[in-house]
Amino acid sequence: MSVGKYLLGYPPDLLARATELLAQGRLGRSVLERYPQAHEVRSDPALYDYVTELKRQHMRSAPPLAKVAYDNRLQLVQQALGTHTAVSRVQGGNLKAKREIRVASLFREAPEPFLKMIVVHELAHLKERQHDKAFYALCQHMEPGYHQLEFDVRLWLTAREFEASGESR
Repeated sequence: MSVGKYLLGYPPDLLARATELLAQGRLGRSVLERYPQAHEVRSDPALYDYVTELKRQHMRSAPPLAKVAYDNRLQLVQQALGTHTAVSRVQGGNLKAKREIRVASLFREAPEPFLKMIVVHELAHLKERQHDKAFYALCQHMEPGYHQLEFDVRLWLTAREFEASGESR
């Protein structure tokens, strides 16, 4: 049994443990035991407030956000869990960019630390475009447990995918 696309590149010992839990049908449960608390950020306005508060705390000088929303199509269309875009428009003689963050709708039902990890990731793209050392340093500045959360989100997504397909039985 393969652990799927979300865990590619991780060390063999972690993959072996994830595969074992997946085969037993316990991967999703084991992740949710560590993160039992759901969040209350269910609507787009609540998500906007959540994101702007994190931005205010950690990135005051970053450009303002025009829109923040949950997106039902994200994971299916772009194989992404969140996106950061800048929509450029000519306004007079100037070029203005409106920045947007979209978060995959499945994070409405996720534990709060998972939502925070995705939001931190997208906020970091306001300053750092590439997934490089500076990008991940900024992610860790905003969320010190960023790397563990990213791994746990990947475990959660893997469990959801396999449980939905019935492969873990």
